[in-house]
Amino acid sequence: MRVLLVDDEPLARERLRRLLRELEGVKLVGEAGDGKAALSATAALQPDLILLDIRMPGMDGMAVARHLATLPQPPRVIFTTAYGEHALEAFEAQAIDYLVKPVRRERLAQALERAARLLTPPAASIPLAGPAHLTVKKQGRIELLPVEEILYYQADHKYVTAHLAQREALLEESLKQLEELLGERVIRVHRNALVARSAITGLERDSHGVHYATLRDIGRGPEISRRLVAEVRRQLKEMS
Repeated sequence: MRVLLVDDEPLARERLRRLLRELEGVKLVGEAGDGKAALSATAALQPDLILLDIRMPGMDGMAVARHLATLPQPPRVIFTTAYGEHALEAFEAQAIDYLVKPVRRERLAQALERAARLLTPPAASIPLAGPAHLTVKKQGRIELLPVEEILYYQADHKYVTAHLAQREALLEESLKQLEELLGERVIRVHRNALVARSAITGLERDSHGVHYATLRDIGRGPEISRRLVAEVRRQLKEMS
């Protein structure tokens, strides 16, 4: 993956440069210290991904991202910033991720792995509908939750929980709103549950005859209602 590093602070570029050297499958093809230089470097180097600072003199990172979005084949963007208040704006700019400085190696690796998956989609993947992220309020801040990492959504009274492989997050949207927003990316398995189409691997039935969705990374997922078992089986067959 070809990466362009954009930041007006030399020390910040040096830290990210060092972290990138430690990660496999990444080639740093160039650096830029401001927005205009970033656009010139993008045209000359054709990177797959840009690590883009938000606050820069002159043309800031958001303006750069908006310009990149007009290109026929825009590079993916991961924003880096010392400030947390730009998360929602980054979401609207369709950034892959949003890293707060000082960037940790683990978070950078996670963001780059996500970028690599998006750059090499499976041949039989379903066209993505809806947003790449959902927003979650956490300790007074807005966090971006990657839709592709959510395995299933389950409603409990007035709350909906997004279940990922190793964590959970409360969402503001209702299950019906999520179903309309995500379209073919989810399958209704119960009146209180949706599963990600990309995550479901099969069905299993317990000793009481209750069916459950089996999901990658976690195994047994939410219960499948009796009236929806046949429909879920049909969709699984179409996916195989």
